[in-house]
Amino acid sequence: MAESQIRPTRLHPQSDHCGRVLRRPDRQKEGASGRRRARSTGLYFRGIIGEEQVGRVQRQPEEGEGREVRQPRYRGKQGLRLPPWLKTEIPIGKNFNRLKNTLRDLKLHTVCEEARCPNIGECWGGGEYATATATIMLMGDTCTRGCRFCSIKTARRPPPLDPDEPYNTAKAIAAWGLDYVVLTSVDRDDIADGGAAHFAKTVHNLKERESRILVECLTPDFRGDLAAVEKIALSGLDVYAHNVETVRELQRFVRDPRANFDQSLSVLKHSKKVKPTLLTKTSIMLGLGETDQQILDTLTELREAGVDCLTLGQYMQPTKRHLKVEEYVTPERFAHWEKVGNEMGFAYTASGPLVRSSYKAGEFFLKNLLKKRIAEVPVAE
Repeated sequence: MAESQIRPTRLHPQSDHCGRVLRRPDRQKEGASGRRRARSTGLYFRGIIGEEQVGRVQRQPEEGEGREVRQPRYRGKQGLRLPPWLKTEIPIGKNFNRLKNTLRDLKLHTVCEEARCPNIGECWGGGEYATATATIMLMGDTCTRGCRFCSIKTARRPPPLDPDEPYNTAKAIAAWGLDYVVLTSVDRDDIADGGAAHFAKTVHNLKERESRILVECLTPDFRGDLAAVEKIALSGLDVYAHNVETVRELQRFVRDPRANFDQSLSVLKHSKKVKPTLLTKTSIMLGLGETDQQILDTLTELREAGVDCLTLGQYMQPTKRHLKVEEYVTPERFAHWEKVGNEMGFAYTASGPLVRSSYKAGEFFLKNLLKKRIAEVPVAE
């Protein structure tokens, strides 16, 4: 072959004269042990040295060379540490075990378990005022919506409703000897009325068995169907609750696209319009990135809509697939919002890191009801 026809061999830019690829010393495979060493020396982190990195070892610039800094942080997008005020004890007690066993026997569900509520032991056990409260979840454990904060199972077409559920629920609650019960449900957009008739039937059965029990219904928005809202408002319940969940500005980011702030407000307004003596209630999660002004604006709109009762609590990320916590709000800030709520004229405002929509619902309700009754008694001359 002529010398001019010989094609030169193309070598890798980082190869020796024999074509063997060379590896730069600074790009050697570090392996698991290498990564661990890098982390321990403060060299393994994203971003520029000296820039704040939440939840990671931080290395200082030249002046503080070799000094490692670990800072406990309660705010940020990743690596958030659980603050001490959010740690709770494992639920135990006779009343707790009795409620749990009855639920299993009658194939009933509670939002306390499905939503992994941190207060389950305190509410089921009776708490400070011995007012045992449970939140029963009707219409199964599978929802047709997918809110980004909620851990309840979802499906387009959940299993059909259990026709015996209203009877079994009333039977169980009467046997427990509860003072206050919260009936809630998953969203059932696959049913014509959203399950409103099923809801109302449960309240009727319960009041027939035990009229002294105070009943709160925490309902879906029924896609804005006010006829469905009216059906439940006139069923004999004591408190009509529906959660707006977050401030107006974060609705689309936090909730399912089929839900919105105005639709939720219309549910609360209509229930009060149908039955003016009915107490209405809603709940807001904090720690999702809302501002103080947005919280204040939301509370103002709720009060203008005639909402009587308000609860504010810390959002807790149920799994890694759900929205991250943007901030762990301190107990002091929650106390501030409770004061603001009371000053705005809410009948009661429950605000705290572990407060949930149904948290100690019976205790708060009965305590305030008792205060009102005492105030109405004429002073003896």
